[in-house]
Amino acid sequence: MLNHIHGIIEEKSLDKVVLEAAGVGYELLVPISVSQKLGPVGHEVKLFVVESVAMYSGTTKLYGFTSDEERGIFLLLKEEVPGAGAKKALDYFDKVIKSLPDFKRAVVRKDVNMLCSVFGFTKKTAEKIIAALKDKIGEFNYSGKEKWEDSFLGGPMAEALAGLVALGYREAASRDVLEKLMTQSTTKDLTAAQLIKLSLKNL
Repeated sequence: MLNHIHGIIEEKSLDKVVLEAAGVGYELLVPISVSQKLGPVGHEVKLFVVESVAMYSGTTKLYGFTSDEERGIFLLLKEEVPGAGAKKALDYFDKVIKSLPDFKRAVVRKDVNMLCSVFGFTKKTAEKIIAALKDKIGEFNYSGKEKWEDSFLGGPMAEALAGLVALGYREAASRDVLEKLMTQSTTKDLTAAQLIKLSLKNL
C-alpha cells in the first residue's frame, strides 16, 4: 500500500499529475486546489497518496495530496458522507479547503447557512454533510486559524460574501471590504444586497 510518492512532475493538468519516481511514472488524480499549489513540470514534489478501487471495474486509482492533513479530510469526506465517492469527495475537498477550521466549526455548530453561503454547498448537501460528520469531525485537529468572524457565519454578511464571490471577486478581498463595513455603525442593519452595493465601490 502506497503512503506517499516523492518524485519529479512529468505531466500536470488541473485535475491530474504524473510523477516520475525511481523510473516509474505514477498518475495521480488531484483536487484543483492541490494542482494549483504544485510547481511546474520538472519540479520535485512529495504527494501523500490514497488508493481507491473502482466498485465495478476493479481498477485502482491514486489520489494525491500535499499533506497528511489534506489526505485526512479527503478520506473523511469520501468514507463518511453518504453517496460521496472519490469524485464527489474531490469536489467537496476544493470547497472545504478554503478554511478547514471554519468548516469544522460550521459542521459542529450545524450551520447550514455558512456551508451554503461561504463554502458553496447546496442546502441538501450541507445538511447531509452535517448529519454525517457532526459526531466525527471533532476528532480531527486542523492547522491554521479561523478566517471568518461570527458575523460571517450567517445573515446578511455571509450572503454578501457569497454574492461577491459569485460575481467573480476574490474571497479574501471581499472579506476584507466587508470587515471594514462591519466597523461602521451605519451598516449594521443593511441587507445583503445593500452590503454588496457598498462593497463594489471598494473592490
